[in-house]
Amino acid sequence: MADLKHPREAQLGRLVVVGLGLIGGSFAKGIRATGLFREVVGVDLDAESRRLAVELGVVDRCEAELAAACQGADVIQLAVPILVMEKVLAQLAKLELGQAIITDVGSAKGNLVRAARQAFGHMPSRFVPGHPIAGSEQSGVTAANPKLFRRHKVILTPVAETDPDALALVGHLWRALDADVEHMDVAHHDQVLAATSHLPHLLAYTLVDSLAKRNENLEIFRYAAGGFRDFTRIAGSDPLMWHDIFLANRDAVLQALDDFRDDLDALRAAVVEGDGHHLLGVFTRARVAREHFSKILARRAYVDAMHSNNDLIFLAQPGGSVNGRIRVPGDKSISHRSIMLGSLADGVTEVQGFLEGEDALATIQAFRDMGVVIEGPHKGRVTVHGVGLHGLKAPAGPLYMGNSGTSMRLLSGLLAAQPFDTTLTGDASLSKRPMNRVAKPLREMGAVIETGPEGRPPLTIRGGQKLVGMHYDMPMASAQVKSCLLLAGLYAAGETSVTEPAPTRDHTERMLRGFGYPVEVKGATAKVESGHTLTATQIEVPADISSAAFFMVAASIAEGAELLLEHVGINPTRTGVIDILRLMGGDISLENQREVGGEPVADIRVRSAKLKGIDIPEDLVPLAIDEFPVLFIAAACAEGRTVLRGAEELRVKESDRIQVMADGLQTLGVKAEPTPDGIIIHGGPIGGGEVWAHGDHRIAMSFSVASLRATAPIRIHDCANVATSFPNFLALAEQVGIRVAKES
Repeated sequence: MADLKHPREAQLGRLVVVGLGLIGGSFAKGIRATGLFREVVGVDLDAESRRLAVELGVVDRCEAELAAACQGADVIQLAVPILVMEKVLAQLAKLELGQAIITDVGSAKGNLVRAARQAFGHMPSRFVPGHPIAGSEQSGVTAANPKLFRRHKVILTPVAETDPDALALVGHLWRALDADVEHMDVAHHDQVLAATSHLPHLLAYTLVDSLAKRNENLEIFRYAAGGFRDFTRIAGSDPLMWHDIFLANRDAVLQALDDFRDDLDALRAAVVEGDGHHLLGVFTRARVAREHFSKILARRAYVDAMHSNNDLIFLAQPGGSVNGRIRVPGDKSISHRSIMLGSLADGVTEVQGFLEGEDALATIQAFRDMGVVIEGPHKGRVTVHGVGLHGLKAPAGPLYMGNSGTSMRLLSGLLAAQPFDTTLTGDASLSKRPMNRVAKPLREMGAVIETGPEGRPPLTIRGGQKLVGMHYDMPMASAQVKSCLLLAGLYAAGETSVTEPAPTRDHTERMLRGFGYPVEVKGATAKVESGHTLTATQIEVPADISSAAFFMVAASIAEGAELLLEHVGINPTRTGVIDILRLMGGDISLENQREVGGEPVADIRVRSAKLKGIDIPEDLVPLAIDEFPVLFIAAACAEGRTVLRGAEELRVKESDRIQVMADGLQTLGVKAEPTPDGIIIHGGPIGGGEVWAHGDHRIAMSFSVASLRATAPIRIHDCANVATSFPNFLALAEQVGIRVAKES
């Protein structure tokens, strides 16, 4: 037999596929086309299926007898109905199979593993249970499609005895068919499939049967709309197959059915009692969940970043221009806080201009998971039905924050005093970011918080703790830490105050006042006390100055540029980017200044200018901490040397922004010297080349802007997370004249 440790280096001998229906036939035909095996043999009891399988090129030859086919087999794929699988396993146990690997395609793995143990007297080490999540309304060997599994998931469920080499080879076979292979525990697989596949089929069959038994069934089916047909389409599946599946996965199906029955009882009670709030909660959560599932299936959701290694590349061409007028998306910081405080307020909060990026959507989903009814977002409008400071409910599982550090850090403060336990998780990037900066002071207030190694996520926050207010001198300026502690202070006995070493954004303080909650700010200290309430309000979210910063720099460095950025928030704790660009010689003016919902707003006009290098004042660093990646591009285009100090926080953002930007600038021919707390950049010509964003949206967008002064194309790798904070960046860039797009 071929060496399994190197499955790509040698052709295997014989693949045997038992059962030549849609799944088995598609697997056989697809593998045969790859040439991985010298021979593909089919086994089927139906003579016509055997004839067609050879005629259609599904297999090289076919057998009616299992023993004849399996002699000398390297891999045996079982693609028969679940209950038939038990009989086939019993037959295989009597054969001399040598080192052959056995695998299968069944949708109930617990029953299969039990059957294998019973047939062989133990679990064979070379048995790899598997389940492809793919299908078609067609059936039989004539429907065999070698592309059936492309971009579909295949779940392998190895057990303790499974040989790692056998597992690797089976995974290799599925990947050869362009399938997405994942591993899952047997019991977890059966629970997931019971909920997502088996229960829906059971409900569809039951609904159609229930309606068909009524006297007026003719009228019901005659006037059934498309939704009824769509929902009940799966009731047209093979009854015998589903009969077998429900019996094989009995325990998991019953658990899913019991959970659904509880929810159905609650829904019935809401209809009886006229509880519109409960109904709206169910319907809004379901609608958003459905949209979210659709994104997952289309490989577009923020959770997909956990599973996909696909490299999204931006290709930025030189020679662009910057002109016109645009409005960038709503401020992310304010969007996050509007949901958090609106959820904890009494009454209904209306939000306009909400940022529909995936970071902010993660915050919405977290509060939905804790029982808050939230309508939208729809074209920037969100309606939050507040539950009051003490109205949150325990979520059913961990709260997933995606890539949003703001969500995780601020929620830590809110959740530290809740009566229930919560776990906060995030994607691979967020899981590397330090959380001790919020965990440490929260513990001093009485919170019980468990973190991963080195204080990183996931965070588990134990409920039922009584927090005590305190004064905290922050060792490092951070709006997220300050906000976290102020939000915890809403629940802590007595007063909670925070003194920051340098000014940071004050959106939390302003918004708390907007919701009627008293906040005292004296100098560098902000203070709250518990015992007050939040009252619902109207919020208009201004455009995000952090998003506008990319276009401010773009207009500053492009020749002949003039750009108007509309309705941008100019909170004085956020305008460091404007101050720094002006010190460098930038031509920036503020027009139509006004105040909206407690936040100052203006239209920002930017014209191209000859920038010069500067020593960036350290008192401006906290006011531009998020904008430095694109300011590094401005420095690279400036005459002379730019020096940044006191910005060590940049090393613990979504990436080490100092090192990653230095690496990229050096690749483009710019002299950039990273230091422990900053960087020294010598302005000069910018070339082209390959740079890596390391999953950091701000890095990706900054190098896109650099193309305006580049002499050759810039290929920017790992750009998928741009959608997390700036969903329409590429569209706006194209609108003003920057030549950047996804590489096809």
